[in-house]
Amino acid sequence: MADRVTVIGWDGSPLTAAARSALSAATLVAGAAHHLALPEVPKGAERIRLGSVDLAARRIASHRGSAVVLADGDPGFFGVVRTLRAPEHGLEVEVVPAVSSVATAFARAAMPWDDAQIVVAHRRTLRRAVNVCRAHPKVAVLTSPGAGPAELALLLEGVHRTFVICEELGTDREQVTVITSDKAADHAWRDPNVVIVIGGAGTPAVPGGGWIAGHEPGFPPAVRGWALPSQEYGQAYGQSYGQGLGEGESVQLRAAQLARLGPRIGDLVWDIGSGSGALAAEAARFGAAVIAVDAEPAACARTDATARHSGVQLQVVQGRAPHVLERLPEPDVVRIGGGGVPVVTACADRRPQRIVTHASTRDEAEAIGAALAAGGYAVECALLQSVELDTADWAERERSVVFLLSGRRLDRAP
Repeated sequence: MADRVTVIGWDGSPLTAAARSALSAATLVAGAAHHLALPEVPKGAERIRLGSVDLAARRIASHRGSAVVLADGDPGFFGVVRTLRAPEHGLEVEVVPAVSSVATAFARAAMPWDDAQIVVAHRRTLRRAVNVCRAHPKVAVLTSPGAGPAELALLLEGVHRTFVICEELGTDREQVTVITSDKAADHAWRDPNVVIVIGGAGTPAVPGGGWIAGHEPGFPPAVRGWALPSQEYGQAYGQSYGQGLGEGESVQLRAAQLARLGPRIGDLVWDIGSGSGALAAEAARFGAAVIAVDAEPAACARTDATARHSGVQLQVVQGRAPHVLERLPEPDVVRIGGGGVPVVTACADRRPQRIVTHASTRDEAEAIGAALAAGGYAVECALLQSVELDTADWAERERSVVFLLSGRRLDRAP
């Protein structure tokens, strides 16, 4: 094992005395091409061009002498330190940090960033990174080749955002460009780059700043809980539309549907037949991206109003399922508020992890269950009966009986 391993962060500014001292004693230096070209790198040291950090770590582990790894920004923030310290390599490292590329990007944009989500976009995580950009008003994206600004813009089609694209931060070729998301795909961008994605309604800014890093989606702190009663959503549109929650939108059913869906940050939720928008808004409160679909213009307007009232952002699409679903991006979980077997079958063809719906009769439930099973889903069905009581005299106010159906895709873990 190397006698000493020092990880040095580099942000384009002159190296610190500690960094220069570690480099002067190094017999092996690993880094990108622009790191290895630094004048402080000893001429006689072995040089490793960083591609795979795992391969470099194995080479460092077998080296006898002092090793230095150079990395852009703060190497402990989505950087090489995690890989080098992994148990399979057994490396003990010292870290000389630098300003992270995310902090630098926000500094160039003159924006605070304690309220920003920060995601890494590789080809395998690009879709989830885009979903975070759909769901949150301020996101910093650490990009990679094949998962850069152009790819982000293409997958955000239909959702307007502003991109602040920071290319080659800390170098002589540094450039900061502000552009709308619909124009970003028309350009070729240099690596490495960081993209700040901003826009959408979001939660109003907290005067003086918040108390926890990252955007906190959802209702103001005074409102607590999930599957909120209809009067909470009535505030969003109340007299404008004169409607409460519709059939299939009871508090108890919505709570059970949310529990089966399990929406989480990085997910894309389809809410088909969004009605009042209550379930769509609550799924967005979990941090998921949501596309709410309804054939009725009034329902789309109610959903949009509910989202604004709830302090979340979601995309509302007017159209009739299943035809309108063909042009939507791939979902992770789907809630179907209406449409029966044809819509269930169309959703199953898109292979989301979970599909949740309901039925009013046993015959309808059996037909939907059969469609889910034929689509490759493990089916669960429960008969939910709820009775709302007036606590003034404990008399029955409203009774609801419905079949809850959920499908879990069989070719992946729950």
